Amino acid sequence: MIVLGVDIGSTKICAIIAQKTDGGTIKILGAGIAKSQGIKKGNITNIELASRSIKHAINDAKRVAGTHFDQVIVSVSGAYTKGFDSQGVVNVPSKEIGIKEINRVMQMADHNANIPAEYEKLHVLPYNFKVDDHVSIDDPLGMNGSRLEVQVHIITVLKSSLNNLKKAVKSASLEVSNIVLTGYASSIAVLNEDEKELGVAVVDMGGATTDIVVHLGNSIRYNDFIGVGSANVTNDLSMALHTPITAAEKVKIEHGSLRLNSNETIELPAIGDEGSSHEVSLEIVTNVIYARIEETLLLIAKSIRESGFRDQLAAGVVLTGGLTKLDGIRELASAIFNNTPVRLAKPSEKDIEGMFDTLKGPEFSTAIGLILYGFGHFTPYEMDSNRKLRYKEESLEPSPIQNILDDEKEEGEIGETLGTGSAKQEKDETFTILIDDEPTLKESFRRFWNRITQLF
Repeated sequence: MIVLGVDIGSTKICAIIAQKTDGGTIKILGAGIAKSQGIKKGNITNIELASRSIKHAINDAKRVAGTHFDQVIVSVSGAYTKGFDSQGVVNVPSKEIGIKEINRVMQMADHNANIPAEYEKLHVLPYNFKVDDHVSIDDPLGMNGSRLEVQVHIITVLKSSLNNLKKAVKSASLEVSNIVLTGYASSIAVLNEDEKELGVAVVDMGGATTDIVVHLGNSIRYNDFIGVGSANVTNDLSMALHTPITAAEKVKIEHGSLRLNSNETIELPAIGDEGSSHEVSLEIVTNVIYARIEETLLLIAKSIRESGFRDQLAAGVVLTGGLTKLDGIRELASAIFNNTPVRLAKPSEKDIEGMFDTLKGPEFSTAIGLILYGFGHFTPYEMDSNRKLRYKEESLEPSPIQNILDDEKEEGEIGETLGTGSAKQEKDETFTILIDDEPTLKESFRRFWNRITQLF
């Protein structure tokens, strides 16, 4: 299977095409990067311009890869997202918990959630299973019990925002297979198993947005969004130094630091009269950058504090995204986060072949995470943006049986089609119904064939 991952950011679009090898590793075949247009602070503001940027990045990736792709997985910014907690409980008649029971209890938790009508569910992520009186079960599969409970964190996104994203991608001649929250994708790319288990906050500091997710016990428990990023630093420099945006961006890249290293001056063009220039002290540059980064980190610290999980983050905070390239940001973050351990992270190269040098930076964490998600590197169990249960290392390819069920509009139609008389069964059981009743289908066909042959 070949997967195309498209990170739709506020400052850049990154498309990566990858394939899973026979040895189980992921091989990157091609990548394309384009400047974002029609996207502001994670939200689509012009579908035509956004579509053009997406198409440009994808075409570049296709030229390098020289191949087609089977699935398209895109990111959605944390802007206009909300997180909700819910729970579900089901009985286990067979006394042994299988995928069917896990699917049923997840569906029940999904059904019990009180989600506003203007929001759509993006991820349903279980963080705690309970079997009978046994609590904090990591994986109930195969366990014996008569009652299964689950607590889940549900990530939702504003329907209008999600629909605009889908329209922009569709206008770029693509059919979306799955949609993944930016912070979730980044966490897949940068976290190790110990950090997930101990508790960690992942902060993706991008071009115009900052996404925050808290991982506890291998599942997301909290997600948040701040509309501040690297572009804000550039704008601050432009205004403070009275220089064009392009010159301010160059200053940020070449001299950006949170440490005052020298008192030297640099020459910059003036706004409105680029033929003239003026001298600016690097001390002023550092002070402007420091003020914006300090404010951003304080907002992040406030978000983590309000999540209620700050004291459970034994692995601390992991920072990723393009803004983390600023010299001295780790030290400042550690001080603002009350000496909490802080790690700067780039996408992990584990199990990945052919990682281009351009993709090794922290600004590509989300794009790499989308590819990993496409090949099964998600949480142990989850219901994805298509409302389908994913688990372990299962492929994201929908099964033919599931496709049949998706085409059915009513439960009664399912019962008639299968000839099982199970129209009253809940929809969350339909996948298992087909498997369980396979002998019945064969027997019905045999009897039908015998009748036909007797007529002749």
